[in-house]
Amino acid sequence: MSWRPSELLGAAFAAAAILVAGAMPAANAASERALFVAVGAQARPPVGWVEFCNEYARECDIHALEPRDVVLTSKAWKELLRTNKWVNDAIKPITDLEHWGVVERWNYPDDGYGDCEDYVLLKRRLLMQAGWPRQALLITVVRDKRGDGHAVLTVKTDKGEFILDNQNEDILAWTETGYRLVKRQSQANQNVWVSLGDNRPAVATASSR
Repeated sequence: MSWRPSELLGAAFAAAAILVAGAMPAANAASERALFVAVGAQARPPVGWVEFCNEYARECDIHALEPRDVVLTSKAWKELLRTNKWVNDAIKPITDLEHWGVVERWNYPDDGYGDCEDYVLLKRRLLMQAGWPRQALLITVVRDKRGDGHAVLTVKTDKGEFILDNQNEDILAWTETGYRLVKRQSQANQNVWVSLGDNRPAVATASSR
């Protein structure tokens, strides 16, 4: 199965008529967590991104932009939910080794199959085609609960940073995923990557006696 980008976009918005339920994050819940992850020094871009840019040079030949966060309205939240759910449902998971015969390759899942980076690339493309600013849609490398590498899409908003994940239909605040965020694209330049720290408040634990 092979889909052109325009067909994918049309299907995604057709799916909007199908239901996506989910309330926006409550203001009081946001006040109890760290809204934004700590950004550190410049980091080395993932090899997969470098090779992706070699293949899709026009998409990566982008000038530096002013950082910009999305105003997270109810309409925007529903669009995020629709996009995340549609891509997660439409694309079938497969490893790069099974798919391409190589250990690592980032690509658009235009044939309906892909791994975590491919889900991220498609969600990012659909949102940009829908008018979302590139500076708020950041490909992010994380470590999951088992310590394995994984890729997700961070969406920066005025209400905090939210994670779109092919392993979860729900969109969660970055503090709620259980992941350790490692590095991501800079808001100012998608080809520059920055390291990430964890500025979540320490959880108090009872000391043993």
